[in-house]
Parts: sequence; structure tokens; C-alpha cells
Amino acid sequence: MSRLVKIGTRGSKLALWQAYHVEELLQKEGLSTEIVIIDTKGDQILDVSIAKIGSKGVFTQELEDQLLDGRIDIAVHSAKDMQSNLPEGFEIIAFTKREKENDVLVSHDKSVSLKEEIVLGTSSTRRVSTLKHFYPHVKTVEVRGNLQTRIRKMEEGLCDALLLAYAGVHRMEYDHMIVGELDLDEFTPAVGQGSVAIEVAEKLNPEVKAMIAAACNHRETSLRLRAERAYLRVLEGGCSIPVFALANLDSDQVSLKGGIVSLDGRERISIEVKGSADEPEKLGQELADKVFAVGGRAILDQIKTTLNK
Repeated sequence: MSRLVKIGTRGSKLALWQAYHVEELLQKEGLSTEIVIIDTKGDQILDVSIAKIGSKGVFTQELEDQLLDGRIDIAVHSAKDMQSNLPEGFEIIAFTKREKENDVLVSHDKSVSLKEEIVLGTSSTRRVSTLKHFYPHVKTVEVRGNLQTRIRKMEEGLCDALLLAYAGVHRMEYDHMIVGELDLDEFTPAVGQGSVAIEVAEKLNPEVKAMIAAACNHRETSLRLRAERAYLRVLEGGCSIPVFALANLDSDQVSLKGGIVSLDGRERISIEVKGSADEPEKLGQELADKVFAVGGRAILDQIKTTLNK
């Protein structure tokens, strides 16, 4: 009889897509699975911005509680929702193969463009700050909830279009509503965007950990995300801090491009570093050092001061 792996997940359609995807990977390796749906603070509080709730553990705390007491074996998250420093006793053992990383514009109106004076719905400080920098004529409105809720709010007239990650839109089969794919140099994505992270309690049986990692971890994605997350860790970036990073792998070399943008969009730092794929975390530290050296620390301090008011 194979080991039963209990998979903890949030209950949105997108979160369930991720859980079923991981379940399929595990079952291919002969593991039995059970999906356990868990409500998180980020799902319950929809009328307050993530920045005001507090970005640490908004979508993960309740899942981690159940990992710790053994009610679930693994927690499945969007990698971009994972805080840079996990609480003591937890680790990420796998990142699934990454989807296309771009942000996209989603609307029923095919004429929508960032060149026009439009209203965009987004809950991301990174996207809002980036728009203020490159497209200051575009207005934004806070819109939270799952993808279906956001689309409904748009259809009710809250905004002309939504600014979302391609991965979620594609996985929910709303490709027909994509009216624009945004440039990665301007809209460099959130760390981890497009991949699914698998978190466990460190105390989980090592053999079980190894089986899960072997079934789910995509080597190239893992190398890229280790570099990105090392950068995020130095900046202590959560969902409310407008930092960005994207790593790419070319044979044994990793290129990592990332930076930070001020909340008002006036200042934006973007730097690229390259190094060995053997030490992706070292590259993340190098990028952070360079960003700080040209004013990134002052921008970060100002952001934290503003958000803590």
C-alpha cells in the first residue's frame, strides 16, 4: 500500500487547479493523495488591501498550522505568494515547471491599451508602482478576490481591464480575454510568478519528502527561483513591497534581472547580474547588494515607512 499524501490548498478555482496539478504529478509516481481545502486570512478579508492586512503569511498561515500538526503533509501555493523567509520549521521542497511569466491585460474590450487613459484593476503594489513609472496617465483601482470575482467586478463597471499574471489567466482558460501581453523589461514579474511551490514541515519523514520532491520539482525552475528568492530574502519583500526579479537559465549560467520601484513610481532601479548555476543564491545576494548600492535601500526604507503609517 502506497503512502497517502494529504495536499493542503486554498479553495479558489486557481488554487485547486494547482493542487490537482500537484496531485497528478504525485500519482504518476505511484503515491496516493487526498486534497484538503483550507480557508486563509487572505481569502476571508477581501475589502482591505494586502498591504494593510500585513503581507507575511496572508495566504499561508492557516496551511502552515495544519502542516505543523500533521493534518496535511504538503501545502501547495503560488510561488509568488510565498514570503521570502519561511517561519522556523518549514521548507520548500519543490517548484513545479514554470508557466510564461508575463503580466497581461484582461478585458472584453479588445481596444484596451496602456497608451489610452483607462482604469485598470489590480491588487499588486508592484503593478501599480510600475504603471505610475511608465504609464502615469493610467488610473488604477483596488480589486481583490479570486479571478472569477475580479472579472465580475470588471464587468460591473469597476474598471476597463484587469492587470494579472498570464499563468493564472491561462490556467483558468480565459486566454480569449487577454488583450495585451506586457513587456518583461517594463513589467518584470513578482518573484516566483508562474510556478507552484510545495511547502512541508521540516519534521516530515525524509523518505516521503524525497519522493514528493522527485515527483514535483522542476530543476530549471528551481534554480531560477532560488536566485530570485535569495534576492527577495535580502530585501525582506512580501506581497506589499514593489520589488521584482526574473532569472533565466542558459546552460550553466543564470542571468538575474531585478530591482525595486518607489510607491509613487518616480524612482525605479533595475539591474541584471550573471553567474554560475551552481550558486543561484549567491547571485540573488549580488543583485541585492548592487540595487542597494545605487539607492535601493533608501527606496525600500521609504516604502516601509509609508506602509507602516
